[in-house]
Amino acid sequence: MTDRFDEGMRTRRAVLGDAHVDRAEKAKTAFDESFQTLITEGAWGTVWSRPHLSHRERSMLTLALLAAAGNFDEIAMHVRATESTGATPQDLIESMLHVAVYCGVPKANHAIKIIKETYREMGVELS
Repeated sequence: MTDRFDEGMRTRRAVLGDAHVDRAEKAKTAFDESFQTLITEGAWGTVWSRPHLSHRERSMLTLALLAAAGNFDEIAMHVRATESTGATPQDLIESMLHVAVYCGVPKANHAIKIIKETYREMGVELS
């Protein structure tokens, strides 16, 4: 593997947790191995590993972008990752307010529903 892959795997584990990454690695097949390498090197080894923004800031951006693009399937995973990134429920609602104004209320509303449900599953009290 490449240095970027190794850096990506360290960052991926730091953000998503060993249990999540171990499950993903166990589910990997020859069919999707190249895709898994791409996201590990590209998303985690390049974007998430850059020093300028904190993991908290990247977490907020990622969730806003997922919601804005209507890519709701990965929102719960990234909400769970806030346990390690430090993004707070207040950070996430602020991000969703931006999504609502700049990308549409329906997208933000649906993302907020997923965020609330995920926090409930995590045992996080929302005030």
